[in-house]
Amino acid sequence: MAVTKELLQMDLYELLGVEEKAADKEVKKAYRQKALSCHPDKNPDNPRAAELFHQLSQALEVLTDAAARAAYDKVRKAKKQAAERTQKLDEKRKKVKLDLEARERQARAQESEEEEESRSTRTLEQEIERLREEGSRQLEEQQRLIREQIRQEHDHRLRGAGKAENPEGQGTPKLKLKWKCKKEDESKSGYSKDVLLQLLQKYGEVLHLVLSSKKPGTAVVEFATVKAAELAVQNEVGLVDNPLKISWLEGQPQGAVGRSHSGLSKGSVLSERDYESLVMMRMRQAAERQQLIAQMQQEDQEGPPT
Repeated sequence: MAVTKELLQMDLYELLGVEEKAADKEVKKAYRQKALSCHPDKNPDNPRAAELFHQLSQALEVLTDAAARAAYDKVRKAKKQAAERTQKLDEKRKKVKLDLEARERQARAQESEEEEESRSTRTLEQEIERLREEGSRQLEEQQRLIREQIRQEHDHRLRGAGKAENPEGQGTPKLKLKWKCKKEDESKSGYSKDVLLQLLQKYGEVLHLVLSSKKPGTAVVEFATVKAAELAVQNEVGLVDNPLKISWLEGQPQGAVGRSHSGLSKGSVLSERDYESLVMMRMRQAAERQQLIAQMQQEDQEGPPT
């Protein structure tokens, strides 16, 4: 039996159109049908008819011989398994390739996003810098107008209500504050601007408070009303371990009394209702002073922030 190598590369069962487990009878029947349809005598104009007829004859010889068929089935099975392995390997390679391409696309997209974010950040920084340079004058002008408007409203209020308190028209009252403070003491001996404001705002509206940078332990406060300044002069003592010394700078009314440590002075012009308010104020002042002292002691124990 001479079977060509080309024939062994073909699927003989598929060539005859039978199942792999087909019996010899089914193989022969299929051969007769195929051979009859492609016989060279019936297909004189088809040059491949003779070749196909020859291949069918060889397939019949292999599949009707038990030993040849077993050997062919073994080779066919091995080739089929090899083809499946190749297909799986190709699928894995294809998947790896697709994953790699997807990661590359993702990396490029991420790089593009990062570049865009970086460009946007640089643009924002440039715009902020431009606004800082070009708009600072506008901002300063607007702030100046706001301060001027506040000043005008304040002056108008004083003209309407402050004449009775300060008939001499000396302007808003200003007080000088002094306390013990070493030059190198950055804590200003407990009298920061916030602490001073908390102590003084109990008496009325504080317009300005300036701590001297040249003379430690010195500050100037400007009140909106003379009455508030008088109450501060007469009643505020500051921290227990470092008292405040308060004196008039501007706007002191005639007949104004100094600080009284034993209650209201004989010449005080305060009414009975003002006296009750003052008592309550002193009680709140004492509680706030104790709270400030406790807070400062706690901060000293904790030490400076790391």
